Amino acid sequence: MSRTAARTDVARARLALLALAAAVLVPLVAAGPRGVLWVLLGLAGLAVAAVGLWWTLAHSGAVRVLGAVLCVTAPLTVLALYAAGGMLAPAALSLALWVLAAGAARSASASARAAPVPAPPPARPWALMNPRSGGGKVDRFRLAERARTAGVRVVLLGAGHQDVAALAEDAVRDGADLLAVAGGDGTQALVAEVAARHGLPFLVIPAGTRNHFALDLGLDRNDPAKALDALTDGVELRVDLGFAAGRVFVNNASFGTYAAVVAEPAYRDDKTRTTLRTLPGLLSGPSAPRLRLRAGGSLAEGLQAVLVSNNPYLRAVDAARPGRRERLDSGRLGVLGVRVEGAVRAAGMARGSRAAGLLRLTAGEVVVEADTPAVPAGVDGEHVLLPAPVVCRIVPGALRVRVPRAAVSGRRRSGEPDWPRVTALALGRRDDGRADDREGGGHVPLAGLFGHSDPARHPPLQAGPLADRPEPAREDGRGDHQR
Repeated sequence: MSRTAARTDVARARLALLALAAAVLVPLVAAGPRGVLWVLLGLAGLAVAAVGLWWTLAHSGAVRVLGAVLCVTAPLTVLALYAAGGMLAPAALSLALWVLAAGAARSASASARAAPVPAPPPARPWALMNPRSGGGKVDRFRLAERARTAGVRVVLLGAGHQDVAALAEDAVRDGADLLAVAGGDGTQALVAEVAARHGLPFLVIPAGTRNHFALDLGLDRNDPAKALDALTDGVELRVDLGFAAGRVFVNNASFGTYAAVVAEPAYRDDKTRTTLRTLPGLLSGPSAPRLRLRAGGSLAEGLQAVLVSNNPYLRAVDAARPGRRERLDSGRLGVLGVRVEGAVRAAGMARGSRAAGLLRLTAGEVVVEADTPAVPAGVDGEHVLLPAPVVCRIVPGALRVRVPRAAVSGRRRSGEPDWPRVTALALGRRDDGRADDREGGGHVPLAGLFGHSDPARHPPLQAGPLADRPEPAREDGRGDHQR
């Protein structure tokens, strides 16, 4: 990192601490010692709203209606009391200063990333595209046409089931020196594993619905065609891959409540209604999942939901909206476990990451256990049934990702501020934020990644069963594979 960038980080750290101190002082100056009571009133409003949210999600009938009322009336009541006491303006100023402090702290404490390596254009690039992903982005942005113009051999997925991993393996045997995917995260994960196994670069074209992986790579999800710039003006990054029971994931594997909701047949067509209908039984009914988690020296039981991510999310809301990952090369799994069993514990969730019902940690290996032979899981948003116990692990630096040069500078910093590190920066003590190699960081030789580890701990990695492989898609004159 240059001296100018280092000085900028120090300045941001000091600004963050000053803004944080000002945010605390504003209510005290405006109301004197009573300012503490106003702060406590705001926290109480958050706790009551959390209770209302729990009742809304975990119950039905009159209790759910009461919960919805609390969710709305609690914050409105606090705002009305602030206005009546002349504290609305100080509270707004204090909140604005807190936002400024958090933003400056996030920028100052962002982890150092390895410098990207300039990448020469590929000679025989290959791309798999799903025309149905993202509401038809492949056709809307003319991705297939633009890719062919750039010299890419394009394969289009047909309407029926096709073995994505097998198609990618066929491309490798045909001499492809770059594998690309325009589709959702689940499809990307399958092709990414093939690319990692053969040591080939991988190109993400964000043509899916959410594209969390593309977002954390800094790609423009609103214009997926820009990803094709990596073919002529690209750089290469080394990123990690996660595995759950041998199934690869680029984002996360979720277990428990969210995975059970996703498994509902009606979820795809009506997500909100299906979630509200099924959550009460999943959170507090007899069908509520109870999971056990082992990660390093930590053991947790009675969890309703577990989210294991390829690198930690700095702000995890839920499996559907997990936030952002500051980096993809730490060599660590992020772990989020949730255990909420009543209104009191739900109120404690207002404390955020320090809530008693919330477990957050990082680990190189995670084991998810259940009282059933198999565990429903959502692997990069795809519902699967995995044999219990499920061993999740991460392979550091397994994947070579090709991105446009502009995407590297476009990656914005996000997540919760690392206040100890911000304080150290403000005092002139610097930490580069790199992963500790003793804890699983750093690159591992690719030759030892796939199927050569201790079989008792790590079974050979597979993209999934290749049984019932469909009839190979035929190729038309333009090089497209279709059913």
